[in-house]
Amino acid sequence: MIAILFATYGAVFVAEIVGDKLLYTTGVLATRYRTVSVMIGMLIAFMAKMAVAVAVGSAISKLPPLLVAALTSISFIGVAIALWRKPVERTSAPKDPRTAKGALVSFAAIFFSEWGDVGQITAATMAARFGSPVLVWIGAVAAMVTKGALAASVGAGIRQWIVARVPPKVVRYAGVIALLVLGMLSVLETITEGHA
Repeated sequence: MIAILFATYGAVFVAEIVGDKLLYTTGVLATRYRTVSVMIGMLIAFMAKMAVAVAVGSAISKLPPLLVAALTSISFIGVAIALWRKPVERTSAPKDPRTAKGALVSFAAIFFSEWGDVGQITAATMAARFGSPVLVWIGAVAAMVTKGALAASVGAGIRQWIVARVPPKVVRYAGVIALLVLGMLSVLETITEGHA
């Protein structure tokens, strides 16, 4: 039983870590929101997405590419708008102790994008192969959270460096541009895979 958990963790982690856009999205989010907020939103989104992957199995890979592209683009554009609307001025006031906003933005960015990606398909395959959906789900969520925690930690470190050296407007423009580019790349990838 424990072997299934570790096999799923390893398979999903390796599948997700190489060239994954959400890795970069989480890093960008961590430069603008508290790491705890990003982690909470990310955890809930990954739990839900992997539950769907395990429950639905291979059917998730057959989602219409245009639907996936539309959800992905809406997600990235929404996060870009949220970053754009955030105040630019840096103040000496303490950070907002509420984590709900950052968690909600992180949840939306992750939950509504990249359905049917390699991590979900790997989890679905593992569930179909081993027949232990709860263990597969736990292993898959753990792998996704590990990936996200690495990205959020790096993003938080980068944030401290950026705050000390880069003007706030430059950070805003760079974050919004990065999210829009990631969104376009994700949409193009989804559409081209759907026609391949």
